[in-house]
Amino acid sequence: MNDSLDGTRVGRVALTVSDLGELTAFYRDVVGLTVLDRTPDSATLGAGDAPLLELREDANAPARPRSAAGLYHVAFRFPTRRALADALERVREHWRLGGASDHGVSEALYLADPEGNGVELYRDRPRDAWPVADGRVAMTTDPLALDDLAADATGARDAPPKTDVGHVHLESTDLATAREFYVDALGLSVRQEFGDDALFVAAGDYHHHVGLNTWRGRTTPSEGRGLDWYELLVPDDATLDAAADRLADADYDIDRTPDGITVADPDDVTLRLRVDE
Repeated sequence: MNDSLDGTRVGRVALTVSDLGELTAFYRDVVGLTVLDRTPDSATLGAGDAPLLELREDANAPARPRSAAGLYHVAFRFPTRRALADALERVREHWRLGGASDHGVSEALYLADPEGNGVELYRDRPRDAWPVADGRVAMTTDPLALDDLAADATGARDAPPKTDVGHVHLESTDLATAREFYVDALGLSVRQEFGDDALFVAAGDYHHHVGLNTWRGRTTPSEGRGLDWYELLVPDDATLDAAADRLADADYDIDRTPDGITVADPDDVTLRLRVDE
């Protein structure tokens, strides 16, 4: 297993939206995030005092073309089953559920926000209960018993403080080039593959921090509304510098900033890396 990014986790995700008020209300009332900061054209939402989601309004930004790569879903991870049950209750009260699955490693709810951005709400099972095959996780997709989950709800309106972004799932134009970037250059490890159309990669032994798929046949780089950028938080400066060196050695353009580095993946999805605080 590649351990060059061990200890890395997902940080914030940023979306470009056309209606800031509507999107802010969705992530507050349905997902349960807290509005931490608000300006006329942006909002920061999180759990406790940890920022997880940045929304930036651009009324002139075009819709994402049907051919464009980009976000499949952003996955908010709840720390307990009860917190996920509360999320299900909020979805049923304020929105509509698109799907629900038991993946063996996790229980997950699926929906889309008002502008069509995919959202997953999930909780992990204990790691010693994760299905494993040949040294990798063996995620499955089975029906989730929603009534059983709903019975655990406590009525909480807010996501608890330990809620975070567990993973980001992207739609790619080509998995081979995506693998060259995320695995060979960046240094994430392959955790599971589904044929030639889905790849799940992670730092350390997590089931996945980044998902990649070609299920919808996207053929052009990311553009338009939707995912603006997302970030991975690395444990220290040495890890950040090593990742920057690997990416530069593989001929990816690195932009160094006071906060870390920024790089575009092969589908022009912006990834930020910075040291975890």
